[in-house]
Amino acid sequence: MIRTIDPPFLSIILVSYNAREHLEACLRSLHENPASISTEIIVVDNASTDGSRESVPKDRSDIRLIASRENLGFAGANNLGFRASRGKFILFLNTDTLIGKGTLDRLCSMLHDHSDAGAVGPALFRSEASPQVSFGNRVDFFAQWRQKYLWNPYYARRLKTARRPRKVGWLSGACLMVRREVFSSIDGFDEHFFLYFEDIDLCYRIRRTGFRLLFFPEIRIMHKGSGSTASQARFCRFHYRKSQLYFYRKHNSSFSLWLLRAYLRFQLKLTAPESEEDSGTPTRREWFQMVKK
Repeated sequence: MIRTIDPPFLSIILVSYNAREHLEACLRSLHENPASISTEIIVVDNASTDGSRESVPKDRSDIRLIASRENLGFAGANNLGFRASRGKFILFLNTDTLIGKGTLDRLCSMLHDHSDAGAVGPALFRSEASPQVSFGNRVDFFAQWRQKYLWNPYYARRLKTARRPRKVGWLSGACLMVRREVFSSIDGFDEHFFLYFEDIDLCYRIRRTGFRLLFFPEIRIMHKGSGSTASQARFCRFHYRKSQLYFYRKHNSSFSLWLLRAYLRFQLKLTAPESEEDSGTPTRREWFQMVKK
């Protein structure tokens, strides 16, 4: 008789790219603060060269490593991890996060108890006194300026004491728990995004299915930020703008897209990087071509 193993309730997907120290610390925090429900952890390594995949414990039956031969980007790697997962709830978690005691159970409870929520997210903190703004509403040219210069400073103060859940327009992909059937119904992350904006795009599409997005500030996790990208600032800045332009084409008015392009053209005339064909970073010509598309 063949014995079948029941699928886990929660699948945690970690995408790693040259972030071995962060990955090890994140896995350690998950091991020390496990959920009370059945859980699997899927690590998708995006062709790291720093020994990340070798550091994944081989003696843990709850951890599965998927080693990609190429860097698929955040969206592509998370989709790969999702296809290998079996959980009812999916937690997309950055490797530069640390999970505390009871965090996983509380997130699962919130998603379970709010049947009209397609996804939930916690508050992100760099330290006990340094919150990050990990949610928002509209994302267009003027809304992004308001978010950066008005709402982010305001919420950064409020998050230190906030406790009341709130309905939001988008949640950060650094720690995002989604219902499996909802994620499947919208075909997962859009892989046209290599880095950045893929989480906001996903949240937009979840809301269009009729589900809400809920932010729970009383649930907190530590998030250093830029765990896999800090050493590649110029490369990441290029992909941020590339994804931003694609997001605007996909979700915003032609006028908002025109404003963004005009702003980027002006910025490039002042600060465009010189050509660095041998360094692997985008060249000056590639920057200008990106803005024209």
